Amino acid sequence: MSHLALLWGRLHRIAEALIVLLLASMFASFLIQIVFRYFLNLPLGWTVEFVTIAWLWGILFGYAFVLRDDEVIRLDIVYLAVPTPAQRAMDFLSSAVVAGILVWSLPQIYNYISFMKIERTAFLKIRFDHLFAIYIPFVLAVVVRSLRTCWRALKGQGYGPTASSEAAENV
Repeated sequence: MSHLALLWGRLHRIAEALIVLLLASMFASFLIQIVFRYFLNLPLGWTVEFVTIAWLWGILFGYAFVLRDDEVIRLDIVYLAVPTPAQRAMDFLSSAVVAGILVWSLPQIYNYISFMKIERTAFLKIRFDHLFAIYIPFVLAVVVRSLRTCWRALKGQGYGPTASSEAAENV
């Protein structure tokens, strides 16, 4: 195994561990909120804010750095009903549109995130530009995945029915 593959595997495990920590901290925060609100009659605002932030980061970070292409949920009822050339055309067209729109919107996304440095969250006082910064890696990851899907479609490959049918057989 090459050094690059080892490094990539290690980075992937670190990203998975970060997601686990986010989920665990969300659960702990949720339990703290229950105890303070219902047992001590002292509702805490920061717990709700933290869970919202952790959920946002968990979803976007997870898609950008943890989720593999074969783990993405797809609505493939129509996709599997058409012949393979049509599937490849659908792969290429949908992925090209997604990549194009996101690349086109990236400068405005960056401008908006940069602008949000003037605002802070209500309880934790986190600057919104830091909070929304995860959106840029998410967009870049979606663009890379979309371009990879376009390339696979041009090469005559695709995600195909194997991912969903194998998952259904393993249940």
